[in-house]
Amino acid sequence: MAVCKRQILVFGGFHESSRDFVYYNDVYSFNLDTFTWTKLFPSGTGPCPRSGCQMASTLDGNVVIYGGYSKQRVKKDVEKGIVYIDMFLLKNDGKESEDKWTWVRLSPTGARPSPRSGASLAVAPNNRIVLFGGVHDEEEEENIQGEFFNDIYIYDVVKNRWFAGKLKEHKGQKRKRRRGTKEEEDAKKIESSESTSLTEIVKEVVTEDGTVMTVKQVINSSNSKPATESEEEEEENDSEKVPFVEPCPRSSAMAAIKLGVLYIYGGMFEVGDRQFTLNDLYCIDLHKMDEWKVLIETNPKTQEWLDEEESEGEEECEGAAGGEDEEEDEASSEEGDDHPAVQPPESYTEYLSRTEAYWIKLAKNNMGQNAKEKKTLKVAQAMAKTFYDNV
Repeated sequence: MAVCKRQILVFGGFHESSRDFVYYNDVYSFNLDTFTWTKLFPSGTGPCPRSGCQMASTLDGNVVIYGGYSKQRVKKDVEKGIVYIDMFLLKNDGKESEDKWTWVRLSPTGARPSPRSGASLAVAPNNRIVLFGGVHDEEEEENIQGEFFNDIYIYDVVKNRWFAGKLKEHKGQKRKRRRGTKEEEDAKKIESSESTSLTEIVKEVVTEDGTVMTVKQVINSSNSKPATESEEEEEENDSEKVPFVEPCPRSSAMAAIKLGVLYIYGGMFEVGDRQFTLNDLYCIDLHKMDEWKVLIETNPKTQEWLDEEESEGEEECEGAAGGEDEEEDEASSEEGDDHPAVQPPESYTEYLSRTEAYWIKLAKNNMGQNAKEKKTLKVAQAMAKTFYDNV
């Protein structure tokens, strides 16, 4: 729903029972002066029935509706999810104190968001609407694999155009340069451009059951050592570098904008068959678009996952698995009490090289022997890094 002048407009939604489901595309208005509900009947062709769409009111008293999701039954017991990427304007053509609503289909230009549902949306100054994150589910028979996002898109209501909200390149403080000839300075610039690059570091925190939660960081890295005469300068500069942080991909986050600053709270994401609810808080200045700021971090070890049966009413949570899987979890837990020790001054790379086989075995115990090799290796390395950092 969205607030539009002196009324609240509610669009669509769904109802699902054990036998069937139904999606809606009707519009209701709640008058804030009379406290009464009224069903609206806009003219024109509106969105097809859906839930989970994003709504935002404009300064001129209209409402923008974007995307959404619905299920359709393709066979007797087979359902297919549909993610919508269409966009509509619910326009009020009536005079003051008169409601005369019309559906107008929008065809925006620019860099449109990729298909997704569960995105977050907030109204920004200057007739702009900001969209963050979401998830796109790939459905294969009974399996659903979700791709989560943490990107930003901005819709200009006046220009009817989407823009990708890209962050500006992260720059550290300027280095002090030694004086020299123009040729020497140019040579240094070329050498610097060849040796310096933006490196994306995936900081993966492993929960007690081996599940990996990911936060991406981008920092400046150097592929080659600087000249001897500037080693002290380089070390001094390294101490000034600040890691670039951003929220992990998620859907269904809360979004709000105040004084041009976008705030993102919580949301959820999935790792395999585990679903996590977040309680972190980030913000970014939409005018500068230079960095995300962490206001509150999520502690992944406080997250608890309940399987389907437990979430329906069981009082005690023993974990996500049972039977043989539970025995494997216990075995891996016992195994995890005595990880290979770090031998100072051993670096992480040296430690991983020496103990990688152990961590891969531990990852397989947590993920199952049928897990993909690439994913298993990634989890193993994350577990090793977490243990190394906490020693």
